[in-house]
Amino acid sequence: MQPPEPPVPLFYLRRERRYEPVHRMHPPVEGESRTFERTFTVDEVRRFAELSGDAQPRHTEPDEDGRVMVQGLLTATMPTKLGGDAEALARTMEFEFLRPVYTGDPITCTSTYDSVVEREDRYEFTAEVVCENADGELVLEATIEGLIRKDGAD
Repeated sequence: MQPPEPPVPLFYLRRERRYEPVHRMHPPVEGESRTFERTFTVDEVRRFAELSGDAQPRHTEPDEDGRVMVQGLLTATMPTKLGGDAEALARTMEFEFLRPVYTGDPITCTSTYDSVVEREDRYEFTAEVVCENADGELVLEATIEGLIRKDGAD
């Protein structure tokens, strides 16, 4: 007997007010937004410190509340996750880190297509990204330029 298949991961298309499976290429649409939320853990920050070499005490030694500061580039994996869900290949990514993120704080990242140009084998896009903490304060802004290949295009 085989184990049941896991549920299909979904992303929410805010403009169209519906969910789509992540594994299917969805053509980007100007104005369309995708959102992802996560809360970083102390273990994730420590593992990223080992991987990246950014092991400053602020990332490895908990404060009086047991939190550590999340590395900026670890926070920047949130828009990368949204791009991966869309099967996007980034050409340029410009980040502005506006305030610190701490473990245990939920962060919501929203990516919105500002422009989309259809080519024969791909879509070229520019997206604006904002990441906010639970208080609605911006912690990261980004501009990403990239492409999404059409199904069957290599």
